[in-house]
Amino acid sequence: MLQNKFLSLVSGTTLTAIVLLTGCRLSSRYTTKDVTAGAEKANAQTIASEENMTKGELANAKFKDKLSGINLLNALKQGGYVIYFRHAQTEKDYADQVTAVMGNCSTQRVLSEVGWKQAKDIGEGFRKNAIPFDQVISSQYCRAWQTADLAFGKYDKNSDLNFPKAEDYTPEQVAQMKERLDPMLTAVPAQGTNIVIVGHDDLFEASTGIYPDPQGIAYIIKPDGSGNFNLVANILPEEWLKLGGS
Repeated sequence: MLQNKFLSLVSGTTLTAIVLLTGCRLSSRYTTKDVTAGAEKANAQTIASEENMTKGELANAKFKDKLSGINLLNALKQGGYVIYFRHAQTEKDYADQVTAVMGNCSTQRVLSEVGWKQAKDIGEGFRKNAIPFDQVISSQYCRAWQTADLAFGKYDKNSDLNFPKAEDYTPEQVAQMKERLDPMLTAVPAQGTNIVIVGHDDLFEASTGIYPDPQGIAYIIKPDGSGNFNLVANILPEEWLKLGGS
């Protein structure tokens, strides 16, 4: 889905051809040279932006869905998937894992009004499209279990979805996050249903190499029953209501 969330850059040559073939005329203020220069500048900015991305951010931006729309919805209705959500949007985005006290939301980032709406939209999308789910597993952070509660009305907290107490992780801590999350991503759901996980960015990146962005994004995962999994698609909060095409 993210591949559809980024506008494709059109080269000056292509745009010029479109203008000539359709008979459309650019405003007299702009010449073909201007259009070409603008496209080249935009392309250079995109390359520069990609150069500034981490490997995980770039993997997220370049991820391509294997299923989408009604095909994805039909697959989810049959069950067998793990749906990993990064919690909905918070008022601020900062690392609070060192200062956060579990059970005390005042020490943690909390959902913004946008985040509350995102969570409710996710839940409405599941209900409208009759997507079955059984387990809903959340980290102990308030922004995660609140997202789960608003969207699904239930959740089980699991400390294995929490961050290590550090802002900059050691390779050992990254390996620890992967070791904790991998069993959840490879767990095969009960027949005819799906497992929902509401967690965080860094744990998902540790397991998959993908940094899930923006907040509220979900990745659809298909466990293969042999201890591995495949990434099938990603979905933004507002897209759950549109999966059926209406």
